[in-house]
Amino acid sequence: MAYLVLAYPKLSKEDYTWIQEFRKLHDEQYYEVVEPHFTIVFPTFGKSIDDFIKEVEKQSRDFISFDFTIRCAVINKDSFSDDWHVFLTPDQGHSNVVKLHDKLYSDFLLDTLFLELQFVPHIGVANSKDKWKCKKLVDEFNDSNKIINGRVESIDIVSFEDNKVDHIKKISLV
Repeated sequence: MAYLVLAYPKLSKEDYTWIQEFRKLHDEQYYEVVEPHFTIVFPTFGKSIDDFIKEVEKQSRDFISFDFTIRCAVINKDSFSDDWHVFLTPDQGHSNVVKLHDKLYSDFLLDTLFLELQFVPHIGVANSKDKWKCKKLVDEFNDSNKIINGRVESIDIVSFEDNKVDHIKKISLV
């Protein structure tokens, strides 16, 4: 079993519906598994849940909630498979997500940080083995000038096993 930290953003009903309709068409891997989110801590193994919770609570204690704005999609090659992904990446709020990610990996979880991959704050909305399909989706989003606004007010500790996400604890950001 893996433990993760996810941030489920507050979105307008219109933006949430748009993201979910897009994901239903293009996110075969995760649409039915998890709601739209930013991954703050990636799957972590070999830590007790009690220690994991204690560390996330400690490191997130001084973080405040923040707004974000997404105006851009990017294509991303999965380093562990033949899959390609479409990520919605925040302009405003980008640094907040990065700083929260870095803080959570600063002590107890540092040995689980995979530095070989650059951290890209994102909401995943599509995946395919066909890179050109993903490129087309990215171009369509970016040409649309769509703007998605939201807010991160909390983070969730979850477990992931057998392609199922279970919520363990919500931590409010001050």
